[in-house]
Amino acid sequence: MRIAVYGAGALGTILGAYLTRNAPEHEIHLFNRNLRHVQALNEGGARITGQIGFTQKVKAFLPEEMEGEYDYIFLLTKQLENAKTIEFLKPHLRSDGALCTMQNGLPEPPIAQVLGRERTLGCTIGWGATLGEPGESRLTSSPDALVFTLGSPYPEAKWHLPKVRCILENMGTVYTEENFLGARWSKLLINATFSGMGTVIGGTFGDVCDNRMARRLAQKVIKECIEVTKAAGIRIAPVMGNDIARLFYYSNPLKRFVSYSLIPFAMRRHRGIIPGMLVDIRKGKPCEVDAIVGSACREGDRVNVETPVCDMMYSMIRSFEMGNGVPSTDNLAQFSALS
Repeated sequence: MRIAVYGAGALGTILGAYLTRNAPEHEIHLFNRNLRHVQALNEGGARITGQIGFTQKVKAFLPEEMEGEYDYIFLLTKQLENAKTIEFLKPHLRSDGALCTMQNGLPEPPIAQVLGRERTLGCTIGWGATLGEPGESRLTSSPDALVFTLGSPYPEAKWHLPKVRCILENMGTVYTEENFLGARWSKLLINATFSGMGTVIGGTFGDVCDNRMARRLAQKVIKECIEVTKAAGIRIAPVMGNDIARLFYYSNPLKRFVSYSLIPFAMRRHRGIIPGMLVDIRKGKPCEVDAIVGSACREGDRVNVETPVCDMMYSMIRSFEMGNGVPSTDNLAQFSALS
């Protein structure tokens, strides 16, 4: 099969390296618009560092160099230009192929409007990475956290799942989730909580866990997201077998204490993750706050559930994008009335 990893940044570079190394029977192409990164990948291979280390020769291209059709396209770009990106990819996807979006938030419906429901899959990624030098990606999660949750909101696309599962198993553990909307919300809850609060304080997921006020606010974000899903009739899917809605939702002081105490244990394999939104803010670039925290806020509005901590996080990170304020633990003082 011809397989494209479109958006070979931090996560995509690692995925492309694993697939190239462990599935040589397939033709794997990595795409990134950063010329220096593409050149480094082709000249020196994909250098995977951090929690694991290896170098793998890969085939990397700029988007404008894409030719022909692919059986499967894994999409890992940010959603800032999704409409344009999907229109670009459409002629490069086989009529009987599928695009599997690994993006944050709830990206499948707009993609299906362009490609068709029968060609739209989704996948949540249970690990993190950050870019280093050109050609290098650093795995920031424990190697035993190399987990994918695969599915589709659309029955018409589900016949693709066994093939895509086999492809991704060349890297890690793959769970096929019938309740894929619930799986999307599991990942959205984690991202809104730890990427959102990590961006506010300018730290890693571990820093959020270690700061008492940041952890209390993270606990409130989790509760807000769970309350939104309950009102929307969505059942949050388990994460690696753990029922996060049952573990972290609270309605009395004892449950609140238990959920607060569990947060560091739940994040122990992901402590080193640096939020992608924070990386973008520090580079002076637009970030995915609209797709991550914004999704929780909008869905809360739709089902008439208040999300005050999410709303404040969203406004604050938007302000960072416009050059007003910077990520810092000093920002926690603005949440004092909500903590």
